[in-house]
Amino acid sequence: QVRLVESGGGLVQAGGSLRLSCVVSGSIFSPSTMGWYRQAPGKQRELVAHITGGGPTNYADSVKGRFTISRDNSKNTVHLQMNSLKPDDTAVYYCTARLRTTTWGNAGDYWGQGTQVTVSS
Repeated sequence: QVRLVESGGGLVQAGGSLRLSCVVSGSIFSPSTMGWYRQAPGKQRELVAHITGGGPTNYADSVKGRFTISRDNSKNTVHLQMNSLKPDDTAVYYCTARLRTTTWGNAGDYWGQGTQVTVSS
Protein backbone atom coordinates (compact mmCIF):
# COMPACT_ATOMS: atom_id res chain seq x y z
CA GLN A 1 0.00 0.00 0.00
CA VAL A 2 2.77 2.44 0.89
CA ARG A 3 4.83 3.79 -1.96
CA LEU A 4 7.87 6.03 -2.03
CA VAL A 5 8.64 7.54 -5.42
CA GLU A 6 11.86 9.42 -6.07
CA SER A 7 12.48 11.89 -8.84
CA GLY A 8 15.10 14.38 -9.94
CA GLY A 9 18.08 12.17 -10.66
CA GLY A 10 20.12 12.47 -13.80
CA LEU A 11 23.47 13.29 -15.33
CA VAL A 12 25.32 16.42 -14.30
CA GLN A 13 28.86 17.73 -14.58
CA ALA A 14 31.06 18.21 -11.56
CA GLY A 15 30.17 21.41 -9.75
CA GLY A 16 26.57 21.27 -10.86
CA SER A 17 23.38 20.79 -8.89
CA LEU A 18 20.42 18.45 -8.71
CA ARG A 19 17.33 18.40 -6.55
CA LEU A 20 15.87 15.06 -5.56
CA SER A 21 12.31 14.67 -4.36
CA CYS A 22 10.44 11.81 -2.75
CA VAL A 23 6.70 11.54 -2.22
CA VAL A 24 5.15 9.07 0.20
CA SER A 25 1.70 7.87 -0.74
CA GLY A 26 -0.73 5.08 -0.01
CA SER A 27 -1.21 5.63 3.72
CA ILE A 28 -3.20 7.92 5.95
CA PHE A 29 -0.29 7.92 8.41
CA SER A 30 2.45 10.49 8.12
CA PRO A 31 6.14 9.57 8.24
CA SER A 32 8.29 10.41 11.22
CA THR A 33 11.94 10.33 10.17
CA MET A 34 12.63 10.62 6.46
CA GLY A 35 15.92 10.49 4.68
CA TRP A 36 18.20 9.58 1.84
CA TYR A 37 20.73 6.81 1.38
CA ARG A 38 22.95 6.11 -1.58
CA GLN A 39 24.83 3.15 -2.99
CA ALA A 40 27.69 3.39 -5.44
CA PRO A 41 28.99 0.43 -7.46
CA GLY A 42 31.13 -1.83 -5.31
CA LYS A 43 30.25 0.01 -2.11
CA GLN A 44 27.81 -0.48 0.74
CA ARG A 45 24.71 1.59 1.07
CA GLU A 46 25.41 4.65 3.18
CA LEU A 47 23.42 7.33 4.91
CA VAL A 48 23.34 10.69 3.16
CA ALA A 49 20.94 12.65 5.34
CA HIS A 50 18.03 12.26 7.76
CA ILE A 51 15.40 14.70 8.89
CA THR A 52 13.02 14.17 11.79
CA GLY A 53 9.42 15.23 11.96
CA GLY A 54 10.34 18.21 14.09
CA GLY A 55 13.06 19.40 11.76
CA PRO A 56 16.48 18.39 13.16
CA THR A 57 18.80 17.08 10.47
CA ASN A 58 21.85 14.88 10.20
CA TYR A 59 24.32 14.66 7.32
CA ALA A 60 27.15 12.44 6.29
CA ASP A 61 30.49 14.22 6.59
CA SER A 62 31.10 13.77 2.88
CA VAL A 63 28.09 15.89 1.92
CA LYS A 64 27.90 18.37 4.77
CA GLY A 65 27.85 21.92 3.49
CA ARG A 66 26.92 20.83 -0.03
CA PHE A 67 23.61 18.98 0.42
CA THR A 68 20.47 20.18 2.16
CA ILE A 69 17.57 17.98 3.22
CA SER A 70 14.12 19.42 3.77
CA ARG A 71 10.56 18.19 4.08
CA ASP A 72 6.99 19.26 3.70
CA ASN A 73 5.03 17.38 6.34
CA SER A 74 1.65 18.33 4.93
CA LYS A 75 2.59 16.71 1.62
CA ASN A 76 4.63 13.78 2.98
CA THR A 77 7.50 14.88 0.81
CA VAL A 78 11.24 15.06 1.38
CA HIS A 79 13.80 16.83 -0.81
CA LEU A 80 17.54 16.69 -1.18
CA GLN A 81 19.20 19.73 -2.71
CA MET A 82 22.60 18.66 -4.01
CA ASN A 83 25.09 21.39 -4.84
CA SER A 84 28.76 21.34 -5.82
CA LEU A 85 28.42 17.77 -6.98
CA LYS A 86 31.49 15.59 -7.29
CA PRO A 87 32.12 12.40 -9.26
CA ASP A 88 32.23 10.54 -5.93
CA ASP A 89 28.58 11.47 -5.44
CA THR A 90 27.66 9.15 -8.30
CA ALA A 91 25.29 6.53 -6.92
CA VAL A 92 21.74 5.32 -6.78
CA TYR A 93 19.93 7.45 -4.24
CA TYR A 94 17.17 5.86 -2.18
CA CYS A 95 14.45 7.61 -0.25
CA THR A 96 13.44 6.21 3.15
CA ALA A 97 10.55 6.87 5.48
CA ARG A 98 9.52 5.51 8.84
CA LEU A 99 5.79 5.27 9.46
CA ARG A 100 2.96 3.19 10.80
CA THR A 101 0.65 1.39 8.40
CA THR A 102 -1.87 0.35 11.05
CA THR A 103 -3.10 1.98 14.23
CA TRP A 104 -2.10 -1.03 16.35
CA GLY A 105 1.19 -1.87 14.69
CA ASN A 106 4.75 -0.70 15.06
CA ALA A 107 6.39 1.74 12.73
CA GLY A 108 8.41 0.29 9.89
CA ASP A 109 10.95 1.52 7.39
CA TYR A 110 10.01 1.86 3.75
CA TRP A 111 12.17 2.39 0.71
CA GLY A 112 11.79 3.83 -2.73
CA GLN A 113 13.08 2.22 -5.90
CA GLY A 114 15.98 4.63 -6.18
CA THR A 115 17.05 7.25 -8.66
CA GLN A 116 20.38 7.34 -10.47
CA VAL A 117 22.68 10.32 -9.99
CA THR A 118 25.72 10.45 -12.24
CA VAL A 119 28.34 13.18 -11.92
CA SER A 120 30.90 13.47 -14.68
CA SER A 121 34.33 15.02 -14.29
